[in-house]
Amino acid sequence: MSVSSPFLSASIPSPCYVLDEAKLRRNLELMKRVQSESGADIILALKGFSMWSSFPLVKQYLVGCTASSVWEAELAADTFGGEIHAYSPAYKPNEMPRLLELCQHISFNSLGQFERYKEQTKAAGVSMGLRINPEQPEADTALYDPSAPGSRLGIRAADLEGADLSDIEGFHVHNLCENDSFSLERTLQAVETKFGQYLHQLKWINLGGGHLMTRAGYDVEHLIAQLKRLREKYNLEVILEPGSAVAWQTGPLICEVVDIVENEGKILIVDMSATAHMPDVLEMPYRPAITFAGETAGQAEEKPFSYRIGGNSCLAGDVLPEYSFSQELKIGDRLIFEDMMHYTMVKTSFFNGVEHPSIGILRESGQFDLIRTFGYEDFKARLS
Repeated sequence: MSVSSPFLSASIPSPCYVLDEAKLRRNLELMKRVQSESGADIILALKGFSMWSSFPLVKQYLVGCTASSVWEAELAADTFGGEIHAYSPAYKPNEMPRLLELCQHISFNSLGQFERYKEQTKAAGVSMGLRINPEQPEADTALYDPSAPGSRLGIRAADLEGADLSDIEGFHVHNLCENDSFSLERTLQAVETKFGQYLHQLKWINLGGGHLMTRAGYDVEHLIAQLKRLREKYNLEVILEPGSAVAWQTGPLICEVVDIVENEGKILIVDMSATAHMPDVLEMPYRPAITFAGETAGQAEEKPFSYRIGGNSCLAGDVLPEYSFSQELKIGDRLIFEDMMHYTMVKTSFFNGVEHPSIGILRESGQFDLIRTFGYEDFKARLS
């Protein structure tokens, strides 16, 4: 392909995740504004973005991290610093000593977990919270909806009746997934209606993630107004913990065409795997954008050369729908899968022993730094 992009530089290996440092800073600058104007704190959800080589920049803007496990809390302590908050559907007894050593806030998913660990947590001086379920579905995909009927995540208002919450300092609410500020407004209405009697006695409320404030068209002013109103009405510390929003549109996954086969159309075989290296594409599912390709699903013929794209694994469904290109592709050409920094590296696997993408950073200066490569020993170390 005779096209130009800094991500097609010969200095970038294939396959490779490439973080665009300038775009990451752009997102962080917006979050700095949200914090400044709303009075809320924003912490990084490691479950969505754990590329710790970027943390020297991220921690200039965000006050800490939220961890879903002991290992994520360890990573936050080792590479980020600042505040560390924790939430998990359940904690095991052997995890608690280390979590309480690392964290300043910990949220429990059930009253049973709270009762089991409250004395230990009080003794450690860690602020305790409960995850509540506002029963307000906002996620478009059932797989990502914590407020769906029968959800295991969070405590319903009816189940708090009569509970002794005198040791609880905060509530944790998370029911969004790449949503806008109007979803947040509806969520807050549900929280205030169902849990309002408790809010004045709390010190903090964590509104979780899913606030896609860095997406084009997001109403940032409306978000700021919602956060400011909540903070002032209840005299609460308000916390957000986005993952996707931090790394939104901050860099691609680069791959290379290894072969071209035909079966009811042409299929590119590339040196990465959707199921192993960008699994949300198949799980949600969604159609990732490819630079220089046709952008609209179902309109593969908008450009003259159309291809399906197959990963280099044995999974039959490791294939993406048709994309169209202005020029015919050949073996050795590269593809740029856009927006592949969030919920990709954190979910990758070594399935089939397919070559794992390297990790690099395109610096604001234009220089590419190769941060990490993977080899057989990494694959072997995951097994026994």
